[in-house]
Amino acid sequence: MTVADTPKTQRSFVPDANNTRQLRDAFGRFATGVTIVTVATPNGPMAITANSFSSLSLDPPLVLWAPDKGSRRFAHFAQAEHFAIHVLAADQEDLCWRIARDGAGLAEMAPATNAEGVPVLAGCLARFECRHYASYDGGDHEIVVGQVLRAAQRDDGDALTFFRGKMAGHIAQ
Repeated sequence: MTVADTPKTQRSFVPDANNTRQLRDAFGRFATGVTIVTVATPNGPMAITANSFSSLSLDPPLVLWAPDKGSRRFAHFAQAEHFAIHVLAADQEDLCWRIARDGAGLAEMAPATNAEGVPVLAGCLARFECRHYASYDGGDHEIVVGQVLRAAQRDDGDALTFFRGKMAGHIAQ
């Protein structure tokens, strides 16, 4: 028997209110990219880190992400007509943590804005500038679908990824 043939231990459970940490840990076994979503507010730029992002459709061009309804920043994103999703590069981990700690942390950076007034960040692997298309209830999150108005991408760089509660750079081969 080789190492590849060795059975792996797996713990099964039924998700409920008493084991949300266990469910969160299981969700964390799926490696994801890391994004920062930005919006314009009357008080300046607002941002949030998110790994709940996915492409959805090419025609029309749609993406989705899901902000936590319990977040203090939720109202800014749930009400936004326009927003931008930035796919972070491995060298942007500091920016990721800055925004995770403080959603208004972009204000001191004075980011550029797009035609709709939404803050846009430089140096990201990709950026999707969106108009709100639809929203759906997603339990303790809201599923937000955006129609991509404009997109940009870098031709180089590695992705910042999130796996098992930790950030890491993913090196493309």
